[in-house]
Amino acid sequence: MDTTFAQRRRRDLIVAFCLAVVAALVPLFVKDVYVQNIMVLTLMYAALSQSWNILSGYCGQISLGHALYFGLGAYATALLFTKFGVLPWFGMLAGGVISAVIAMVLGYPFFRLRGHYFVIATIVIAEIGLLLIQNWDWAGAALGITIPMRGDSWLKFQFARSKLPYFYFALALACVAWFVTWWLEDSKWGYWWRAVKDNPDAAESLGVVVFNSKMGAAAVSAFLVAVGGGFYAQFVSYIDPESVMGFQFSLLMALPAVVGGIGTLWGPMLGAVILIPLTELTRSFIGGSGRGVDLIVYGSLIVAISLARPQGLVGLFASRKETAR
Repeated sequence: MDTTFAQRRRRDLIVAFCLAVVAALVPLFVKDVYVQNIMVLTLMYAALSQSWNILSGYCGQISLGHALYFGLGAYATALLFTKFGVLPWFGMLAGGVISAVIAMVLGYPFFRLRGHYFVIATIVIAEIGLLLIQNWDWAGAALGITIPMRGDSWLKFQFARSKLPYFYFALALACVAWFVTWWLEDSKWGYWWRAVKDNPDAAESLGVVVFNSKMGAAAVSAFLVAVGGGFYAQFVSYIDPESVMGFQFSLLMALPAVVGGIGTLWGPMLGAVILIPLTELTRSFIGGSGRGVDLIVYGSLIVAISLARPQGLVGLFASRKETAR
């Protein structure tokens, strides 16, 4: 079993490397700006969903309030850049550290809750964060923040003429989120998280420090999500509370992992590759009527996928392997 597991991990790493190389070559052949924009968003949400999956998928602490960390990362990056001239690279790191600290502070009381009580608590605290930002005048309140363009530059991470730099950063972020998950999966923390998810009481009786393992998962997850928020702020050059801290962001982080396969290595990536282009295409082609037809189609497809594969789309590949054996 140990040999089989090690072989699977090596195979996953090789496949990930090959997919990353192929993804890096795609923009050389796809010149349409609209399609490039969809690819950037797909990679960003793949990274966000992978990060969400660390806490909610592996550790079993279902959070619907991760928009809080996404918004904190976006506002930290935007405010530091516009108010103090701090480069976005440091702003993203600062946002990640702030979010990780806040995740642990919130985890101190919240991780004593279980089941739907924890889920409700994450939604409530994210909505409180949204209201606070909406009434914070120094941060632009409800009007938000416009990030001034100061010329194309990697140093300032601003590009007006091309989306390719954003694409490659989003690809790097998705690769980092995947690799962190891959590395943690076979670490002590990874085994602790899966034990806590399956049965926290039994895990604690076997020596797992349940509370500390939850705190560690929350910090890693919040840090990566906040970096994604900082990237998004630079990508769109304008943020307001609803555009980065709305409840829809928490759902868009969770859905790819749930549809692809929650608590799996490849589930969030697979789910994002299917759902995010689907979201953008339905909104573009059938969302102009104002009747919500795009949402009906999108929701119906999600329901169909969930009914066909309750365990996630990664089950399709598992079934093929089992059949081959």
